[in-house]
Amino acid sequence: MYWLSVLSILTAVSSGLAIPSASESIWDDLRVRHSWVTLPKKWNWLSYPPANTTIDLRIALKPRNEDALIDELYQISDPNHPKYGAHLSKEEVAKLVSPHPYTLELVNSWLDYHGVNHAAISTTHGGNWLTIPKIPLDRANTLLGASYQLYRNEETNEIVLRTIGYSLPTPLSDLIQTVAPTTYFGTPGALQQTPELHMTFPNGDLQLRSALASGSTPASCSNTITPTCLRTLYNTLEYVPSATESNKLGITGYADQFASYQDFTEFMIQFRSDASSANFTVKQVNGGGNDQSNPGSEANLDVQYGGVITFPTPNIYYSTGSSPPFIPDSNTSSNTNEPYLDWLNFILEQETIPQTISTSYGDDEQTVPPDYARSVCNLFAQLGSRGVTLLFSSGDYGVGGGPCLTNDGTNQTQFIPSFPASCPFVTTVGGTTGVNPEIAADLSGGGFSNYFPRPQYQDSAVSSYLTHIGGKYAGLFNSSGRAYPDISAQALNFQIVFNGQVVGVQGTSCSTPTAAGIISLLNDFRISKTEPPLGFLNPLIYSSPSEGFNAITSGSNPGCGTQGFSAVAGWNPVTGLGTPDFLTLKGILSQL
Repeated sequence: MYWLSVLSILTAVSSGLAIPSASESIWDDLRVRHSWVTLPKKWNWLSYPPANTTIDLRIALKPRNEDALIDELYQISDPNHPKYGAHLSKEEVAKLVSPHPYTLELVNSWLDYHGVNHAAISTTHGGNWLTIPKIPLDRANTLLGASYQLYRNEETNEIVLRTIGYSLPTPLSDLIQTVAPTTYFGTPGALQQTPELHMTFPNGDLQLRSALASGSTPASCSNTITPTCLRTLYNTLEYVPSATESNKLGITGYADQFASYQDFTEFMIQFRSDASSANFTVKQVNGGGNDQSNPGSEANLDVQYGGVITFPTPNIYYSTGSSPPFIPDSNTSSNTNEPYLDWLNFILEQETIPQTISTSYGDDEQTVPPDYARSVCNLFAQLGSRGVTLLFSSGDYGVGGGPCLTNDGTNQTQFIPSFPASCPFVTTVGGTTGVNPEIAADLSGGGFSNYFPRPQYQDSAVSSYLTHIGGKYAGLFNSSGRAYPDISAQALNFQIVFNGQVVGVQGTSCSTPTAAGIISLLNDFRISKTEPPLGFLNPLIYSSPSEGFNAITSGSNPGCGTQGFSAVAGWNPVTGLGTPDFLTLKGILSQL
């Protein structure tokens, strides 16, 4: 849908307000929206871009009623509300997030003033996201009071076109949520550790299956995790999915991580022979690849454990790419490298979406501009309102990795939360290790957001933990922020097949597809009973926090020169509410 078409419809509604003309200098009165005091870590200035460079811009407009979507999301996600499970259609979501006609008219006048061609502008998500392709860079700089330059990542050598600050006209500062790409430098790095060879059973986990006669999880699962360990530990071993015509599990992939069909088949042969016929589908988004000669350990881990737990549920792997690498002397648009936006743009336009989606990537929250983070988080809320459960890994650095200094110029020591883990509209997964009992894995990311306030659904559980620790770590974290993780699962010594070899991997990249697989089975159960899928999960699981999860009461997540938070009964910022017990959760759902 093109801008002029949308505008012609919306402007037919009289706003009764005077719109500044394109010739008025009001558009030169700029207010800083976001700027960095120093360059984000690991990024260095490279050069000025060529004069003929262009850039694609995305502009997020505030909805007419900012609270409408979130209010609806909480109602349909609250098991005690009459609207529980009444998820919204794509069209219903679009209506809730549409901007006010006056906003569109103002933006139109602003773009007119800067000579932006309307014909090329497209809209998505109910008209509240605009995409303006191939804007000459000098015009973009003037439009946003910016200074776009080339920067190189010192680890990946990736070159991006970014600005360290941007501004908006005063009349639009409260009407535009964010503009991208601007000050978000980060690319989502895989949170799992580099694969390392570990000893494994010569016949897959045949010995484990034999050991199940003892009636408990074999002690060997403390050292090596296989599918049988997980399916036994979390009580999914006997469940056979039946709603496979409609229920699906989605797995997101970024950073040129490709999943191998051959490794997947070999994994199933070794670790779940009854699923040796299983496979997965690849959806390539925004130029994402599917190079079978160059598999990624992260991608293989995600599809292998998502598939082995949910078989025969269909699994979809979304391979999301970026624009081609930016070539400084080309006359092409820059590599915008906004992976969450690229994937969200795609998935929100689909009529049907997998009911459960697993993502094992993230950034330090403070490296993500607040306006960008909030806009992306609101898009996750749109998915939740359509009946999708989103699970994200909590990170692998405890309460924070490295020196844990703030990047606002004050260089204060502070715990470093992760994003999107800190978004209140996703379910964040921490890590455990060991069996009989499980304990917290010391790498498990957890803490409190500095961007998002604590949502009401977790207020009671988190308040209890804060009372328990008293003033410990006062000043190192935001005690009123959204707390995470929400749940957890095993995270160490997972056996995967990578390039034909069985290797071990670890991290919350292991726990997240595991938890997503279990939630997908619960969705299968719901759908098979003609009930709606779970959708946004958190209000449900926090409504009875002691039910359905195995409490983790030992371990901690050290970081930032501290021992980190400790796991205790009830919710804690290491393992959340605990690890899922499928059969107990299934019983709870049968009573809804």
